[in-house]
Amino acid sequence: MIAVFDSSPWIFLSKLGIIEPAISLFSKNIVPYSVKEEIVGRNDEATSALERLHGTGSVEILNAKSSRFVNALRRKLGKGESEAIVVALGIDADYVILDDHVARSIARQLGLSVKGTLGIIRKLIELGEFTYDLKDLYKTLRNMGFWVKEDLFWDIYGETK
Repeated sequence: MIAVFDSSPWIFLSKLGIIEPAISLFSKNIVPYSVKEEIVGRNDEATSALERLHGTGSVEILNAKSSRFVNALRRKLGKGESEAIVVALGIDADYVILDDHVARSIARQLGLSVKGTLGIIRKLIELGEFTYDLKDLYKTLRNMGFWVKEDLFWDIYGETK
């Protein structure tokens, strides 16, 4: 399965220390060039992970083929989200990995399958690749700057508060 990552999921999964098990869920992992630029500009664990995994060939960096389409999407989305969607469409990716609600909605309207940070974490938990107290996970993600309504978080994880 091919996955195209936007910066937000890459950053949060890296901060949690689970980007490597996350990318192992897919046979091919793509980071669009503009997403790479966003990540590299941070100079943190997400940057280190991207540089390391790109260096080993675990992650490919691709440019979107249609700058017109990217620019059209940029009316509603950020550059990284727009390019992730266009790259995913261009290579017939199995998933585009996005967190932004509007970006996810547009990607689905364009026929893409979408996963996000929380969905990947859930899959890693199901596979036994990641263990974390869910209440602590919610707090940790919020402290990292990840915005999610508490009710949605618990809906995804099937837990009650």
